Amino acid sequence: MKPFIKNDWWDVLKPEFEKTYYQQLRQFLISEYKTQYIHPDMNHIFEAFQLTPFSKVKVVILGQDPYHEPHQAQGLSFSVMPGVKIPPSLQNIYKELQSDLGIKPVEHGDLESWAKQGVLLLNSVLTVRNGQAFSHKGKGWEQLTDAAIQKLSAREKPVVFILWGRAARDKIALIDTKTNVVIQSAHPSPLSAHRGFFGSKPFSKTNEALEAMGEEPINWQLPEKVSQTS
Repeated sequence: MKPFIKNDWWDVLKPEFEKTYYQQLRQFLISEYKTQYIHPDMNHIFEAFQLTPFSKVKVVILGQDPYHEPHQAQGLSFSVMPGVKIPPSLQNIYKELQSDLGIKPVEHGDLESWAKQGVLLLNSVLTVRNGQAFSHKGKGWEQLTDAAIQKLSAREKPVVFILWGRAARDKIALIDTKTNVVIQSAHPSPLSAHRGFFGSKPFSKTNEALEAMGEEPINWQLPEKVSQTS
């Protein structure tokens, strides 16, 4: 099998790619991409893994499935392509970032600079049909991303897991909470942000945890401008 993740995630996840469930998922995706409008495009399905190698992961921010409107999804949880309107959940993340660390919101939704610093922006499901949220739920992606979480949890170097909302918080069962740090709250969506997301200070708590581990903190300040082809 030819590597399609160009870093150490390939060796970590290769046993999963060889399992029956993934082969079935692959056949399903081949059909879906031929017959439906799927997000993200095929070249960005594994973008979270491509941008944040296994050995470099410091933080995991877990999302559910990709944005399902045209030109939004880029393969990173909560992040959107440059030039796309910032979705409501990400607007709330920016509000909390400002409240927590005094970082003024930028006018784009591209979180790639976080990913390049070691923040794995991972969705539980990596693809979706246009306009149909959760349409690829239960097709096999969860098994793969659960395996990735478990591999990170078992890694010698600990990780900070940020779990927002019930679906993400359910993943705590996969995490060794004795050796890793878990920061959890309500989801940043407008439906639930006022129920415990606002005021939860996940960004400062993450950096405090990283510093306690002897790691460099994350610079959560996003660049003012990003390339349209980023």
